[in-house]
Amino acid sequence: MTDTPSLPYHEITYRAARDLVLFGELAPGEAVTIQGIAGKLDAGITPAREAIRRLTAEGALSASDNRRVMVPHLTMNELQELTYARTGIEPQLARLAAVAMEPEEIDALAQIDSRVTEALAEGDIQSYLRQNHAFHFTLYAHAEAEILMATARALWLRVGPSLRAVCAREGTEVTPDLHQVALAALRDGDAEAVGEAMHQDILQGHAHIAKALAEDD
Repeated sequence: MTDTPSLPYHEITYRAARDLVLFGELAPGEAVTIQGIAGKLDAGITPAREAIRRLTAEGALSASDNRRVMVPHLTMNELQELTYARTGIEPQLARLAAVAMEPEEIDALAQIDSRVTEALAEGDIQSYLRQNHAFHFTLYAHAEAEILMATARALWLRVGPSLRAVCAREGTEVTPDLHQVALAALRDGDAEAVGEAMHQDILQGHAHIAKALAEDD
């Protein structure tokens, strides 16, 4: 677990545990225990327990009647709700960001996208998921819209494990994106086109998850 001295230890543990879910290192249906999280993160029992409690409250983990905690399986109905929510919130974040970004900030975003492309070419699922997330949230951060950002982060927690499972089964070649379209629109100063690129990017990703869910059914 990476140490971040400026944050309390329980927050560091929570963020590390959140990343395990966000990037699919904990798979849908996988049981999550206090001892397991503590072991994976080399963390104490108390902060591990608190991290699980927070993630359960956020919907990233679910508790059954017998108090067993696990990463929830995503249903088709839930995916439809997530699609509706993400395509409402994230394109607006992108539009707001586009108005505020300077050329050097767009260049920095392009550097992140180059790492996305590299990960896709190498079939590096873990790197792809992390760099793809970095691209989106580096862009969205320029919107300076705290409430929308918090909601977007929560929605990604619900999608992450299923996206990882799709990549693991089908490979990174099934994960196209519209990052280059968004970058071109950013350079043109076309905020509406940036928002539309993110809208279509979300729809493409969710289409692959929907296909996998239908096949599993």
